[in-house]
Amino acid sequence: GDSAVGGLTRSSYGSHSAGDVGRTGALDFGLVSHPSLGLPPRDLTAGHPADAAAIRSAATRLATRALERAIDADPEFRSRYSDLALRELLADTEALADRLATAVGSADPSVMGGLAESLAPRYRKRRVPMDDVIALCEGLRVGAATAASPDAGQAIDAAIGAAVAALRWHRRLGGDAQKRNAFIAFIYKGA
Repeated sequence: GDSAVGGLTRSSYGSHSAGDVGRTGALDFGLVSHPSLGLPPRDLTAGHPADAAAIRSAATRLATRALERAIDADPEFRSRYSDLALRELLADTEALADRLATAVGSADPSVMGGLAESLAPRYRKRRVPMDDVIALCEGLRVGAATAASPDAGQAIDAAIGAAVAALRWHRRLGGDAQKRNAFIAFIYKGA
């Protein structure tokens, strides 16, 4: 007959489309691990887990080399930031390396794209140009390729590519701290 759940009987609240209330009172949602948690957790063994572990263990070294590459590529990079700001960029690059390891291990490049999307407002607030963050990502691409096996190269490129695409999209928005054309700036100041 009717089973009472929370003072309501089954006949008074009807049937559920996502599943049926069994004798235990639990719903069966099939596609998700739990209705309040969303999708099941990422499978960190779906891609290249050994390469992910290598990237994760070398994260500090990779972040340092990525920052050095960015400074070498742009002579004005060092003068734009204080020592504290450079340490913050180094810590952010270590977080990028950790997320890169997750992306390589799970074969899911959207991990890096999602991180880049969430970091863009933070960099905008700190007045860090997206071009500088892209330079850090490109340095991380080169460094990660040396830490991982050649088999993981495609996964690394896809993950860094997703991050760079997100950062380039944010670069085009007004308020990015990128260098402006001096002549155009002069014209707008004069108007």
